[in-house]
Amino acid sequence: MYGPGGFYVRPDTDGPAAHFRTSVHASPLFAGAVARLLRETYESLGGPAGIALVDIGAGRGELLTGVLAALPDGFGVRAYAVERAARPAGLDPRVEWLTRPPAGITGLVFANEWLDNVPVDVAEADEDGVARYVEVRAADGAERLGAPVSGADAAWLERWWPLTGRPGHRAEIGRPRDAAWADAVGTLDAGLAVAVDYAHARACRPPYGTLTGFAGGREVRAVPDGRCDVTAHVALDACAAAGTEAGVRGGTELLTQRQALGRLGVVGSRPPLSLASTDPVAYVQALSSAGEAAELVARGGLGDFGWLMQTVGTACEGDGGV
Repeated sequence: MYGPGGFYVRPDTDGPAAHFRTSVHASPLFAGAVARLLRETYESLGGPAGIALVDIGAGRGELLTGVLAALPDGFGVRAYAVERAARPAGLDPRVEWLTRPPAGITGLVFANEWLDNVPVDVAEADEDGVARYVEVRAADGAERLGAPVSGADAAWLERWWPLTGRPGHRAEIGRPRDAAWADAVGTLDAGLAVAVDYAHARACRPPYGTLTGFAGGREVRAVPDGRCDVTAHVALDACAAAGTEAGVRGGTELLTQRQALGRLGVVGSRPPLSLASTDPVAYVQALSSAGEAAELVARGGLGDFGWLMQTVGTACEGDGGV
């Protein structure tokens, strides 16, 4: 997807935003909520002289652009976009464009729909119930079963996504995502790391996995030839444990987007009807905002996304819980 002409490196006119809609694209309320979270992080750290915002998987910089616009005048923040694609033309010059997260950060690390694109192996139970790697042909997506899953991958499956042994049951082996998240959290000296993604928990893993593709605004077969987005849901509970086991000592929470945005003031409530008669313009504006908020927190949609939040060395540090 990052090769020549790959899905994530196409020109802006044919970039990812032309193929699927994320919370960032759904409403500026999302960026506004991240701006509020950044300010809360700043306050929890005691108002340090400098604070950073790191957007991992920054796309075309849409989230950082929105957050910078939502922050009050004079709020000093160093903004980093972490993305393997080239820096887009016209991006706010305050944004530093990097291919890897900077180290030694104090502030907020935010990864919206990044971990689902960190590649993982897929395992499938064969006719004897043995978990085997799924091999795929890049040209057309044709699959076959390969060698039995072994070693660290087998241990990960046993701990986080044990297959039932029923032929055809699948699991996505999330070890690379765990490692990527632990590395991302490890860049923080102090602050908050947040991963937002479609996710599932150990108690309710999907029996046939979640691997799929997206192109042209619809779900398509996951063919790894660079023409579509190839993605799979994230075992955020495993990522949370990896962050803690890597040496992070802080609070950990797993929330739905509905819960997380509700804390940040995005609730989707309709304005009072009385406002329509006293201030019709304000009512229409409030109604529009409520509609956008409703999409962000909707059950069965964006509101069901998972938010993994891990604090590092902050005043609000605690035992947390998953």
